[in-house]
Amino acid sequence: MKIIDVICAPGRTGFYFDDQKAIKKGAEPDGAAYKGTPVTDGFTSVRQAGEAISVMFLLEDGQIAWGDCAAVQYSGAGGRDPVFLAANFIPFINEHIKPVFLGKEITTFRAMAQELEVFEVGGNRLHTAIRYGISQAILDAVAKSRHKMMCEVISEEYGTTIGDEMIPIFTQSGDSRYENSDKMIIKGAQVLPHGLINHVGTKLGEKGELLEEYISWLRNRIIALRTDPNYSPILHLDVYGTIGMVFGTDPKDLADYLARLEKAAHPFKLRIEGPMDVEHRTGQMEALRELTKLVDERGINVEIVADEWCNTLEDIKYFADNKAGHMVQIKTPDLGGIGNTVEAVLYCKERGIGAYQGGTCNETDRSAQVCVHLAMATAPDQILAKPGMGVDEGYMIVYNEMQRILAIANARKSASDNSDN
Repeated sequence: MKIIDVICAPGRTGFYFDDQKAIKKGAEPDGAAYKGTPVTDGFTSVRQAGEAISVMFLLEDGQIAWGDCAAVQYSGAGGRDPVFLAANFIPFINEHIKPVFLGKEITTFRAMAQELEVFEVGGNRLHTAIRYGISQAILDAVAKSRHKMMCEVISEEYGTTIGDEMIPIFTQSGDSRYENSDKMIIKGAQVLPHGLINHVGTKLGEKGELLEEYISWLRNRIIALRTDPNYSPILHLDVYGTIGMVFGTDPKDLADYLARLEKAAHPFKLRIEGPMDVEHRTGQMEALRELTKLVDERGINVEIVADEWCNTLEDIKYFADNKAGHMVQIKTPDLGGIGNTVEAVLYCKERGIGAYQGGTCNETDRSAQVCVHLAMATAPDQILAKPGMGVDEGYMIVYNEMQRILAIANARKSASDNSDN
């Protein structure tokens, strides 16, 4: 089957582009916006509307395969590609990429995705958002040509088994970390609340006291609201390097503070994502490696999650090989083509490090659904509910797609068993 046309449509994401450096430097919240001047290249304001591009392949049998190009909320930070704007990149796709796919025969996902990964324009690889969205369309095209689910294509081509149970879903609160935590608890989210702890003065505390208080509140709130006494979610807080801003980079001081948080979270398991940001890849790996080692030696029941400066498949392998964290966030748009997400999850599992198939609130319903198929074929330890920070919508999209996959897989298995009998 061939691709006979490539059509682009501008879209909105489920959140915003935020200038992380400007926020860390003290940009003041102003309702849903921020006051202040952006400092990261490409930003016209500290917060601006998130944008996406839907790339649709018209197949010769009339079916339409599609994916959404999207970039992370904190674009341009931590070594990431710059802000992704539809007005800039639709003409680019039409000029440079559409001709490559017109009349192209659909073969395998891995072969077509690899061609996309190495494709260059003017000596440069494609923006991660473009590779992300077009590789989704490729996977959908292969699945439609074979009359299979996308997860079945991944399972066949990578030699994996589609899971037969739900993968733990991690929900994001945004700044509404109290009200949204209630939503998560009511819905029974297995991992919560993210917390968006991205400012020392208002969220972490000058001595770390505000985060400690919030974790204590969260523990008590779970106990108060849960209807099942066995409901015991993992507490996962992303602190965007703010702990390091307060306590420095001495692993002993950081570990002492994590021990305080462990007590605040008890009896629930605690994960801390991005405890420090030393502003470059090697330094970040080394800092996380030393902290992880010390936490383990002291028996502190807190898992460290790597995020900043761990963006590409090569980065993820680097952090995993050096045990720089107990878990690595595989931030799906940052990896470019979705085949890299598959390989990253499988590599982390091979190396015995936790695989968190994440992403960003600044994605779309389509990219979230495709990511569920990747997860069901590779079994990461947890998957992010996305897009958005409102909890209900992102959780619904990911939960429902996972349930559909399970239902279809079970129906096909039953049909196969009955035919054998």
